[in-house]
Amino acid sequence: MFIHRLEEHSWLKLLTMEDAESLFALIDSCRPHLRQWLPWVDSTQTVADSKTFIFQGLQKFAAGNGFEAGIWHRGQLAGVIGIHYMDRANRKTSIGYWLGESFQGMGLMTKACKACIDYLFTEQGMNRVEIRCATENHRSRAIPERLGFTNEGTIRDAEWLYDRFVDHVVYGMLAREWEKCE
Repeated sequence: MFIHRLEEHSWLKLLTMEDAESLFALIDSCRPHLRQWLPWVDSTQTVADSKTFIFQGLQKFAAGNGFEAGIWHRGQLAGVIGIHYMDRANRKTSIGYWLGESFQGMGLMTKACKACIDYLFTEQGMNRVEIRCATENHRSRAIPERLGFTNEGTIRDAEWLYDRFVDHVVYGMLAREWEKCE
């Protein structure tokens, strides 16, 4: 089982089926907050939907092609961080993440991203990690900026978000740059 301590009261843990109710409850508790930037919120209507997401994440992990981990704080599920894929031929990947509204502003996501990036560069041999955020999602953009990622540009109309397209900023970090940030 994948577990990584972030600090005394916070850790990352691979999401398992036992986490489905906690995951659904967290999503359900902050739908308007999450819906601002995440296109899957409306299609997550039951615990079974959360189980499907977790199952897909476990399949990805078993295949060595990424994972979905819960971010836990003081015994509560606070959010999720995921490695979308592992392009081993080109040694690159991307990270996605979200936090429940009441868990923001504690540094949890910065610590979770840092732990995942360390893992990707040191244990998985990746050369490039990418994070894409909606241009107007300033809280999400603050994470790669805080971690020293390079803003590599904007992709126009990158994502359909319920009733409109949103642009994405692409942030990139290379292994040789990460070593200098440490």
